Amino acid sequence: MSDIRTAIQIDVPTAKVFPLVGSGPGFAKWWAEDLTVRSDGTVDLGFFNRSTVYSLRLVKAPTPTEVEWHCLSGKEWKGTRLLFQLSESKGQTLLRFTHADWEAVTDYFVSCNTTWGALMFRLKCAAEGRAPGPLFSTAGWAL
Repeated sequence: MSDIRTAIQIDVPTAKVFPLVGSGPGFAKWWAEDLTVRSDGTVDLGFFNRSTVYSLRLVKAPTPTEVEWHCLSGKEWKGTRLLFQLSESKGQTLLRFTHADWEAVTDYFVSCNTTWGALMFRLKCAAEGRAPGPLFSTAGWAL
């Protein structure tokens, strides 16, 4: 199994970062605009006019310092986990992110590694009040 890992310093307390990673609506502010929260709490993120849809389920009740999502769909994403670990020091948050349990390091894995890096900067901007919007909008990539 392989993991994608990244970390980023965010210049706000964890209380401002947590809602962006601990709920589906938070994802719409930095990740994907096309978002549906089902009645069971599953979050569906649509990409490229819904030619790709990733369904995520919260694994356990999130805490202000740790959030884990389980990926329910996607050829290479199904069975992987998204882990967000938040630690605060002097009013700043260190976010450690892991996209865990990939079956193999494929070209798509490498592409996702690059994309997660861009997403972390979107998340940082959203938390710090400089919201550029989600990387994936219904109009396409928002660079």
